[in-house]
Amino acid sequence: PLRRFPLDAAIIFSDILVVPQALGMEVVMVPGKGPTFTEPLKEVEDLLKLRQKVDVTAELGYVFQAITLTRHKLEGRVPLIGFSGAPWTLMSYMIEGGGSTTMAKAKSWLYRHPEASHQLLRLLADVIADYLVGQVAAGAQALQLFESHAGHLGPEQFQDFALPYIRAIAQAVKSKLKEEALPLVPMIIFAKDAHYALHDLARAGYEVVGLDWTIWPQEARAQTGKDVTLQGNLDPCALYAPKEKIGELVRKMLEGFGTQRYIANLGH
Repeated sequence: PLRRFPLDAAIIFSDILVVPQALGMEVVMVPGKGPTFTEPLKEVEDLLKLRQKVDVTAELGYVFQAITLTRHKLEGRVPLIGFSGAPWTLMSYMIEGGGSTTMAKAKSWLYRHPEASHQLLRLLADVIADYLVGQVAAGAQALQLFESHAGHLGPEQFQDFALPYIRAIAQAVKSKLKEEALPLVPMIIFAKDAHYALHDLARAGYEVVGLDWTIWPQEARAQTGKDVTLQGNLDPCALYAPKEKIGELVRKMLEGFGTQRYIANLGH
């Protein structure tokens, strides 16, 4: 894309399910369906099958190699962003076995097995933190955490099962980067449909809060305050509009956000 378009940054796209793979789960690509777990988590006892200690370099070294190779090929023209899925989003896939419109199986764990849910979320948060630090060591110059399934949770569940781990990851990554004398790179949190949590997300330890397309820029700024950068939020389907219309929509978006502490981007 960077050979064709004058974009401002590059991002490594590695499927978010590489983290459950590192924990020992098998993911296969099913034609017409997408990534699917051959043996999703069904009972609490299934947690015992997961690796409790993960050497991210051994399990996910291929992602780090791709980051280093890309960083070299970019030759400093634009910064390179690394990323990971967030704990609740990964947990939901691991239990559902793939995509789901309701996440009912995964959400039922939160109600029926809260302790086991926290155990799994803690394990995921630990691996994700190491994975993100490894990406910086490999050459990533910013990091984005995707809580793509935040919208399946209500405010109370988000407060209990998503936000604490989003906070813990930011804290652990920054602390490990200092320990390892690595650059303290900016971090972006994107929690799709979590309008109710924008105030908390802006104070969760991230420099940037990503927004989906279902919120007014002015409203998001009022909730997040002036100290955090906002990123978003053009509807991805707007790209199907005629070229002139896209230009009009982007101009309107830029006017809504203003020029301070803002990154123009899609809303997912």
